[in-house]
Formats: sequence, C-alpha cells, structure tokens
Amino acid sequence: DSFDILGDGVKELLVGRDDGMIEIYNFESADDPVLRHDYALSESISSIQGGCVGKDGYDEILAATYSGWLTGLTTEPVHREGGSGEELKLSQEMQNKISSLRNELEQLQIKVFQEREKYQQSSHSSTAVSSVPAFSVNDKFTLNRDDASYSLILEVQTAIDNVLVQSDVPLDLLDVDKNSAVVSFSSCDSE
Repeated sequence: DSFDILGDGVKELLVGRDDGMIEIYNFESADDPVLRHDYALSESISSIQGGCVGKDGYDEILAATYSGWLTGLTTEPVHREGGSGEELKLSQEMQNKISSLRNELEQLQIKVFQEREKYQQSSHSSTAVSSVPAFSVNDKFTLNRDDASYSLILEVQTAIDNVLVQSDVPLDLLDVDKNSAVVSFSSCDSE
C-alpha cells in the first residue's frame, strides 16, 4: 500500500512480506527508496493497508496474516507523561471502554468453558466419532542465492508440534532469528 504514515506530506510505501516483515519505505530523493522502519511478525503477511482506524488523528498500519490475525501498528504514543505531582486519571470514556472489554472477555471465557464441556460430553458418548480436522498448509521451499541455502517455511492455522525432515543426503540445518523451533538430529537407518 502507499500511505503517508510519517505525516510529512509524501506517501510512503508499506510492504508486507511472506517472511512476516512489515517495512516502511520513504522516497526522500529521486534515486532509491529508503527503509525508515520495519517490524517483524511471526507469520506471513497476506495484506497490508494504511489509514486511520482506531483513533482520530493517529494513523495506523493494519496487516492481515496467513492465519487470519489482524495486527495494527499505530502512531499514537504508548505512554503519556504527567506533570510533577499529577496523578494519571483515566477519562470516563476510557474507563467505560475498559469495563466493556472486561465484560466481553468474561463472556468469551464462559462461552469457551461451555463449548469445552459440550465437547468433553460428546467425546465420551458411545456414538462419538473422532477424526483429525482438515487444515491447509502454506509451505514454501525457496533458494537464497546470497548464502546458497534453502528456506523451508511451513504455516498452518494450528500449533505445529513436530516437523520431521528426512533426506537421502546429509543436511546442515541453519538457525535463523525468526525460528522458534528446537532442532534435534538423529541418524537414519538406510533401510
């Protein structure tokens, strides 16, 4: 997307990448765009958009990820400073919003508990049938020409407990910053 997120009167280029990077490029000169900011997410980005969403006067970047999460980056300051001796007081609007969110969270917790109980009861019945749920896998195996390595990227909309990689030739597995896996090696019987 292109959007003036920096507020300088010139639109910046907003880039969402498959590897989870959000990048903001500025066109300060006529030559090449300059990377001004970047932010890393844990999964690939399927869509990105700039605009004013949450609060008037503060521009934001919204990114949709592969599994359906929406992530927002805002220009609104996170911390507000009070003067010396002043107590930070929440406005009535903010207190109402916090109360509403707490009530919504409690209702969602109750609903999850009820659905969990319903599932437990149905799974113990004599007519229950268990099956593995179907899910799609977003996989990529791409060559990185800079260091002559391949990147294997696996994404699913559920937790990945184990991934088994088996090869007929010896492999060197390289660790990367975004990797959250614990790698273990074992030799395989040729038969």
